[in-house]
Amino acid sequence: MLAPPPHAFRIYPPALARQITRRARPLRPNTPRSPSTSPPTPTTASSSKSRPSTTTSLVAGRSVYADQEASSIPLPPRPYTFHIGASWAGKPPHAKDMKKVPFPPDTLIGAWRDRTLGWKGKGSENRATQMVVDPGEDFFFVQEVRFIKTGIPKSSSLFLPFFAESLADASRLEGVSFGVADGVGGWVDSGVDPALFSQALMYHAHRYSRNAWAGEPEIDPTMDYEEREQIEGWEMTPYECLDLAYGGVLREKYVQAGSSTACIISLNASSGVLRSANLGDSGFLILRQTSLVHRQAPQTHFFNCPKQLTKLPTNNGRRFSRACVDSPSEAETYRAKLRDGDIVIVYTDGLADNVFQSEMMTICSLVARTGGTEDEQVQAMADRLVDYARQCMKSKSRVSPFEREASRVGMYFRGGKPDDVTVIVALVRETS
Repeated sequence: MLAPPPHAFRIYPPALARQITRRARPLRPNTPRSPSTSPPTPTTASSSKSRPSTTTSLVAGRSVYADQEASSIPLPPRPYTFHIGASWAGKPPHAKDMKKVPFPPDTLIGAWRDRTLGWKGKGSENRATQMVVDPGEDFFFVQEVRFIKTGIPKSSSLFLPFFAESLADASRLEGVSFGVADGVGGWVDSGVDPALFSQALMYHAHRYSRNAWAGEPEIDPTMDYEEREQIEGWEMTPYECLDLAYGGVLREKYVQAGSSTACIISLNASSGVLRSANLGDSGFLILRQTSLVHRQAPQTHFFNCPKQLTKLPTNNGRRFSRACVDSPSEAETYRAKLRDGDIVIVYTDGLADNVFQSEMMTICSLVARTGGTEDEQVQAMADRLVDYARQCMKSKSRVSPFEREASRVGMYFRGGKPDDVTVIVALVRETS
């Protein structure tokens, strides 16, 4: 087992060097623990509706070796790897469709949106060569965070976006963050495109996640975000990511109004820990073999009215005085230790309103039996779940989860509920 040489040091921006030197804790060798010192595996998961403490969510930047010889030392693989698949589809056309004015493709959000819709997951065909599937008012992001081991210029980006062409150069996966957002369609009646809010929210979640990585706390947790952003990485919790992303949407001039639900998850490749933050009726499941380990319960004000992050027009907000305006602080957080073979399914309500949990488990089980690589399996699971949800939407004879919930509150509804649907599937593998 190789340890960093004695002269290993960290490089921080000059403006922060003296400040961080006074506050940062001593560095620990960036080597894997031996079996005799590895921490016990947690057997319980925890959830909370209160704002999580930020004192346990920050980590210091990576170690940087002083010379080329040291920087070329092979780095050990992380104990966990994650295989990700994503699929989506917009709702069937209907009479209330409005003329949409999307983000221009030459803007940051517009360019990122187009790259994201050209999903190049390892288990999927290149969607860029096919007709792009419209996600409707839903959107998503997947952000892998990798550590570069060889001589990289200091001016180079340390954290590569998931769709970067140079992923082959990245040698060490620190973790992955992903999430979904569902723009609230009621804004159509006010002439607002609901897709703009959800796309902007996921863009900013991707942007903030890109500069974070999974690890142990080492920097001063009292530092502001602007200070931490200049350091070469820290662990950002999904709650922090949601809060910062929402702030980014509020500052977006192109998004004049709108609202969205959101579910953001991070997976730590070092510890195998899942963390989540969910606001509204999007959600996720954790499947372990044939059992359901966890299901994220929806958050609603009343039937078919989820909690939502909202941006009101600045010039005529009185028109929307009855709009639901919820805060990221109301998001429900969750933490769990994952195991080899666990499957995490993240979805918008287009799936949950039309497909029962038992059906989701059956679909994943059937796909797993067909064989193929892990990447092919998770992509097939995501595709099959979306396809099945779309079939269920069209049926008026089949009882849907949405119909049952409507009946529970004394309302009449029959069959499936037409809606946008987005699904991300993650498969956990232990490498050691």
